[in-house]
Amino acid sequence: MQDSKILKEKIHRINNKGYKAYQDLKGEYDFGHYQLFIDHVQGDPFASPSSLRVRVRQNRAKFPAAFFQDKPRKIALCDYLARCFDQAVKKFCAGNRGTGKSGLIFIDAGQQQVLERSAIIINSDYLEARFFCGLPARGRTVLGNVAQTMFFQELPKIVDSSLLYDSVNQKELTEHVYLAEDQEFIRESLPEQGLVAFIADGSILPRRSGVSDLPLTRGVIPFVSPPSLKVSFKTPNHGEIKGMGIPEGVTLIVGGGFHGKSTLLHALERGVYNHLPADGREWVITIKEAVKIRAEEGRRVEKVDISPFINNLPLGQDTRRFSTENASGSTSQAANIIEALEVGCKLLLIDEDTSATNFMIRDGRMQALVSKEREPITPFLDQVRPLYEELGVSSILVIGGSGDYLDVADQVIMMNEYKPVDVSREAKDICQKYPALRTPERGRGFGKMEPRVPFPGSFDPQRGRKTKVGAKGLDVVQFGRYQIDLDDVEQLVDPSQTRAIADIIYYAWKKYFDGSRSLSEAIKCIESDLDQYGLDVISPYKEKNGAYARPRSFEIAAAINRLRSLEIR
Repeated sequence: MQDSKILKEKIHRINNKGYKAYQDLKGEYDFGHYQLFIDHVQGDPFASPSSLRVRVRQNRAKFPAAFFQDKPRKIALCDYLARCFDQAVKKFCAGNRGTGKSGLIFIDAGQQQVLERSAIIINSDYLEARFFCGLPARGRTVLGNVAQTMFFQELPKIVDSSLLYDSVNQKELTEHVYLAEDQEFIRESLPEQGLVAFIADGSILPRRSGVSDLPLTRGVIPFVSPPSLKVSFKTPNHGEIKGMGIPEGVTLIVGGGFHGKSTLLHALERGVYNHLPADGREWVITIKEAVKIRAEEGRRVEKVDISPFINNLPLGQDTRRFSTENASGSTSQAANIIEALEVGCKLLLIDEDTSATNFMIRDGRMQALVSKEREPITPFLDQVRPLYEELGVSSILVIGGSGDYLDVADQVIMMNEYKPVDVSREAKDICQKYPALRTPERGRGFGKMEPRVPFPGSFDPQRGRKTKVGAKGLDVVQFGRYQIDLDDVEQLVDPSQTRAIADIIYYAWKKYFDGSRSLSEAIKCIESDLDQYGLDVISPYKEKNGAYARPRSFEIAAAINRLRSLEIR
């Protein structure tokens, strides 16, 4: 490792030279109180920024081992430190100075969710922050004086104010870590109480707008549980937390328009993740195996057994191994459910507004007009109870217009002016007073899920002569010649998850898609590797990647299933 003076000399030597001279800076430098690693140097001021790492030994950082002794605490600590680093950058870095991204320093710090990330690494020996830097230039000429300011004035201040235990807000850090631990405690405790979700009293569910994940602050009505659904959890750090428990089985969320039905469901779908203090949803906890399902017209489907929902298609099309390049609303929703079940889903979250009507319900009049022999769809209404009774898969559904679902519900929650009311008894009385006119329909039972084995040759990361694997924002994965559209995969919350998914597909193709492993088996292997080796294991490059956030297995599977070249054996 070279002395930091060598870096200063190099910067002085390349001042006013062409931008490629920055390549000379690659290497490791000792700044005394920390080490700087310049792993990747961008080739152009407009290119992806340079990748750097700062490593502080624990004998200086001095973060107590209790904060990273188990996984929930460690994830929360790393999340907090990334946010501290980000705040320090905003305070001490002068920002853009020159062409393109010149002069910028930034770290992958996340938003409202607390996710496992690769931006901060901590162990008993050291703390490492991985960040990005736009090496400064005017045009394509090195601005050595600005680079020297960044490395020798700004960066030391950023490190000293964000990566030392004595410098951070210890009370705030403790709350951040203890909250994440308690959120995980409740999530793990839900099945023991026969629950699939929990919403604490006082939670703030509405967001500021359709494009903001921040909590609404004006005119908001805090959540209060109905007495009949009230439960409590005695957490390790925050004592007793009371609120509404949603039991296993079939739960309907009903109510008039604009009374908060979809807002509640949206909070539940995000409840698979831990949240920041004061997010408003920090005590909205959903089991980790919950998957939001919607119709997705136009998606590709490859050999999925949708026969529990759809049978006897015209022209004898096989629905036990159903394939299409352009799925309808009903076939896409059926495929989305089966694909989620394939990788272990235990709770379906469905909103009537984003579902295919003919997939959800067929009323008595339509049954009389179009006989079952002429209708290939067995509506979800008739399979929602078998899903729970045969497979142990619960459902939470937002229903605004189909009263027939009252017949199959275990509990019914009415949202009235954003307040939940348990109307389960009233719903049963209505079912007796106004019997349904329809005849229950039932397709074949779900039975055992048939393994789907991906064909290795259907994964080609090449576009032309180059490997092209990456992400474009939150909703698009680029894999070779194909773009995977994830716009309707609604529990994907961070672009860094999408980046990780892109490299996970490439990693799985090289290591686990061997023509014999099923998709679910391969994803279990990936999850095991991530647990054992961390997110670094999926990087295709030698350089450490500080821009990953861990996705769930369901979103990984969703991306693979939407790859238009996918072939299933």
